[in-house]
Amino acid sequence: MNININVNNNETLTEVTVNGEIDVYTAPKLKEELIPLSEKENVDMIVDLSGVSYMDSTGLGVFVGLFKNVRAHEGSFKIIGLSSRLQRLFEITGLADIIDISGKMEGEIR
Repeated sequence: MNININVNNNETLTEVTVNGEIDVYTAPKLKEELIPLSEKENVDMIVDLSGVSYMDSTGLGVFVGLFKNVRAHEGSFKIIGLSSRLQRLFEITGLADIIDISGKMEGEIR
């Protein structure tokens, strides 16, 4: 089970691209890399999950933690590129009502 995390970071915008699977084995790596970035003041964090093929509840927990940290530091948090399967996961857990999610990427027509 592999995960690849790419971060493009400047003072106010953090763009993260995740590829692979997010599960009990890979979520700690995701958390370790992204939680410190979520603790910057006024950061806008955008996470692209278009390359994620699978995510379990452990992954959802990481995103809840990221969302809480970013909001606590007066930033914004958005998840983009969700497959219909991942979008459904956020919807049935109620997280779609709390976290800004989008099934499509900016500029993409569906």
